[in-house]
Amino acid sequence: MLVQVEAVGQVADGRATVRVRSEVGATAAFWCGDPTGVGREHHVEWTVDEDMAWGCNTRPASLFSPGVAEAEDGRIVFRGRLGLTGDGGAFLEVAGTRILFDLADPPPSTAVDGIWAEVRVERNSVSLWPYLL
Repeated sequence: MLVQVEAVGQVADGRATVRVRSEVGATAAFWCGDPTGVGREHHVEWTVDEDMAWGCNTRPASLFSPGVAEAEDGRIVFRGRLGLTGDGGAFLEVAGTRILFDLADPPPSTAVDGIWAEVRVERNSVSLWPYLL
């Protein structure tokens, strides 16, 4: 996913927080790239260190389009097509980018594979890693 990265600040552990804007929305997350990359456009990989828990932080989406947003409670909301991998994992395809997740127990039914879903995760569990095409 191509995003514009803007500086926001640093947290107590020294990690940089950035605001990212893309064609499907905006949010703030931890930046894992070179500090000189802030203020520019990058292709990024989203890393989420929170398990996908169906019925808790994951549910069917009410909108059928990809999205990235900030919820009123400060969580980051990803919306996309859900894919189950069969090995205890899942991914959410958001605007052509796959965001990988581990699944919490109990795993969702295979009937939800391929549906539009929304995942809400804690902001401090999301990191961005820039890469070159």
